[in-house]
Amino acid sequence: MSPLDAAASIRPARASDCSSLAALSIEVWLSTYIREGVNAFFADYVLAHYTADQFSKALKDPSEKLLVWQSSNGIAGYIRVSHNLPCPCEHPSKTEITTLYVQPRHHGKGIGQKLLNAGLSLCQELGWDTPWLATNSENEPALRFYAKHGFAIIGQTHFEIEDQRYCNEVLIPAR
Repeated sequence: MSPLDAAASIRPARASDCSSLAALSIEVWLSTYIREGVNAFFADYVLAHYTADQFSKALKDPSEKLLVWQSSNGIAGYIRVSHNLPCPCEHPSKTEITTLYVQPRHHGKGIGQKLLNAGLSLCQELGWDTPWLATNSENEPALRFYAKHGFAIIGQTHFEIEDQRYCNEVLIPAR
């Protein structure tokens, strides 16, 4: 495991982070889900959904909380937790970890675990439900990560882009 940047910290996202969050999101999304080359269908989705403006709106929404991993060189990861989003499975939680992204070059350094723990702590501090999350059923690294950190699969849902549906596993902390 590579050492973490001694100057790195987790902090709430701020307006000046929006373009960095958009760029990081595009990098992670494309590197995770696009394996055979980028086509217009996925490019249009990513460029429409991961924008500085979308992050700016999220930061102004009291039901959205974003924490970033700030290193000495910039943001290397973030977690986004959203309140009032009911779990699609038979579970009472209305809080979702909507995004946990770490730049691929920083995987395996403990950043994801620290962000996950910070997000779970934030939910507890705010009095929000213990969160659920969904991840693509074919995203084995993410499924292993969440299992390693005490999450269990409780069902399935689908992520939709226009008329396309992609199976996702729904997970909750098992502890």
